[in-house]
Amino acid sequence: MTSREPGGLYRNPTEGATTMFKSTEAFSGFSVDDVPEAKKFYGETLGLEVSDGEMGLLTLHIAGDRDTIVYPKGEAHEPASFTVLNFPVDDIEKAVDELAERGVEFERYAGTEMETDEKGIFRSGGPLIAWFSDPAGNTLSVIEVD
Repeated sequence: MTSREPGGLYRNPTEGATTMFKSTEAFSGFSVDDVPEAKKFYGETLGLEVSDGEMGLLTLHIAGDRDTIVYPKGEAHEPASFTVLNFPVDDIEKAVDELAERGVEFERYAGTEMETDEKGIFRSGGPLIAWFSDPAGNTLSVIEVD
């Protein structure tokens, strides 16, 4: 049995857990300063399906039915301080090479605990990962999965 609390949250009294969002299909979003440039980058450079929405929104249609919203902030945009999207790949070498051929430049973290090699791939523990930025400065990655 669940009980409704102020604000519309539902609690399972035996577990004390909020269940309001148990079956909702949440989605993520991040801002950009230039929507047409973002649309070109995500659609043409990365090869994602991108659709236009109301009020200048873009929707990135990512495999697994995990749509991501990209919204305009214009001059008020500040790049996210975290990786906004991670793209799992089977072969990071191939992914980095193909993206580099499309003009993507990979981050280099020389002299840090996240030091990357000459291709921009982190190889010092954990999964192989390479970070790059979208035109708005938001950090993205390709990460090798088994």
